[in-house]
Amino acid sequence: MYNYYMVSTRSATKAELAAEVWSQIFDFLVATHEQRDRILERFGLTPGDSKALMHLDSEMAQSMGSLAAAWSCDASNATWMVDRLEQRGLVERRAVAGDRRVKTVVLTSEGIAMKAALNEALHEPPPELLQVSRADLGAMRDALAKLPELLH
Repeated sequence: MYNYYMVSTRSATKAELAAEVWSQIFDFLVATHEQRDRILERFGLTPGDSKALMHLDSEMAQSMGSLAAAWSCDASNATWMVDRLEQRGLVERRAVAGDRRVKTVVLTSEGIAMKAALNEALHEPPPELLQVSRADLGAMRDALAKLPELLH
């Protein structure tokens, strides 16, 4: 784990406080990896499989090239991940009208159900988080709720 030190809120710069908060969040995620690993094992998924499954949609077909770009991998890795999901009946490849060379990928009904169940399981809080006071949890929720809007 990162060896951060508690900086005084008054004397710390905003950047120092942000670094400390990020270190604490990151360290907590790393320390609780076993819970996520058990969930993925229960679903028979690798971390890459779960990333792919959570990114895919049943409505919007995505090309293999766009998936490789979104997953920050080369086309052969994207193909391998889609192959694994396809073998399990979770995704379906479709040809693009007018260009048979391009294949798109969508979730199947089984994939939709798996994605929903996985999403629910991954959002179960680790037991350690349940030891935090209700007031502190509320403050953390409110602060973290602001982050998604800053991504866009």
